[in-house]
Amino acid sequence: MSYTLTLTSFDEASEKERQDVEQRFRGALDAALGSASLVVPTYTAYLQIVGTYGDAPDLELLPSAEREVLEQWQAAESAAMTAAFGPHRYMDEARFEIRL
Repeated sequence: MSYTLTLTSFDEASEKERQDVEQRFRGALDAALGSASLVVPTYTAYLQIVGTYGDAPDLELLPSAEREVLEQWQAAESAAMTAAFGPHRYMDEARFEIRL
């Protein structure tokens, strides 16, 4: 399965800068999850978990498999944000839209 990734809410960037940031984010996300083929199933499972338990569920209440997926996605997304913007980036400066 493939996915598309679009940088949003980062209006001051040129098209080249936008493409570079998207490429760094995608590369780090793919690497953190093990391969590009794991992004869609992991993200789909993550969306189901937060749809059921909310954006910040109590990890102690989650079944271990769901907790593992949630933590794996959050770590991969954090690594991708750092790769895209550097370690001193602001979380609200930009968003990525992932479409399956």
